[in-house]
Amino acid sequence: MAEAGTLREAFVDELCDAYDAEKQLTEALAQLSRAASSPELREAFQTHLEETQGHTDRLELVFATLDEKVRARQCDGIAVVIEEGRSIMEANLDDITMDACLIAAGQRAEHYEIAAYERLVAWAQAMDYADAASLLRQTLDEEKAAEQRLSSLAGDGLSQRTADTAHPDRDEPPVVTGAATHSYNPATLKLQRL
Repeated sequence: MAEAGTLREAFVDELCDAYDAEKQLTEALAQLSRAASSPELREAFQTHLEETQGHTDRLELVFATLDEKVRARQCDGIAVVIEEGRSIMEANLDDITMDACLIAAGQRAEHYEIAAYERLVAWAQAMDYADAASLLRQTLDEEKAAEQRLSSLAGDGLSQRTADTAHPDRDEPPVVTGAATHSYNPATLKLQRL
């Protein structure tokens, strides 16, 4: 019977995964920045690229606090997210739509990283690795801020410009006069307007 692994071993394994993810994202963020047409979006990707380079440095410090050798383990999860982003960049989209899709790709990566760093912070705290937890929390906070920047860009007109390009013949935005309410009728299995 094989010996069961420990939380510390799982933690170090996750650190190796995060380290590789940050290395992969360093290249991907540079590509996203070049593909963006909006100056604000290019700036957001460039800023996060600089932060990401700091994340790898911070992870190296975490390895040092644990007296562990710095190493990467192939992060397949972020590789898939990055590949989706690359396929978007290869699509034939107008500039506004491309930017909207690039934001979505960036948000996918941020959500992946937020989940990873939340887990790492929780495990570091559970094992009383205060220095590691503090370093990882800094990165987690930066990942959340990057996701907020992307969400803000999506909400600050980019989404409206994208919607406008989807309906170029519409002179005025649709007017919403009130929320429609629906009820579910299990007897007829239809949504009915109240």
